[in-house]
Amino acid sequence: MWLATGHTDMRKGFPGLALLVQETLRRDPHCGHLFVFRGRRGDLIKVLWHDGQGACLFSKRLERGRFLWPSPADGVVAITPAQLGYLLEGIDWRNPQQTWRPRSAG
Repeated sequence: MWLATGHTDMRKGFPGLALLVQETLRRDPHCGHLFVFRGRRGDLIKVLWHDGQGACLFSKRLERGRFLWPSPADGVVAITPAQLGYLLEGIDWRNPQQTWRPRSAG
């Protein structure tokens, strides 16, 4: 699983993201790995995955908080399945804590 550091234009679909994987990440978009992209605001991610039969594109938008992301200076970042699970929940995958705090009812 690979994170595309920095922000990505979230208007991109299959062809645009696959091209980013090839040219920016220097990886094969058809290899079966997951490639994760984050938008400028930080509340939307897209995951590109080729399952051997075709390309799959998943997206998630957080209602509160934002996806914590490495800086462009970090280059391509590989993460584990557990870290991806934290990331999808809006938890800092480097230091698992929620990025927002619920307000008290009182």
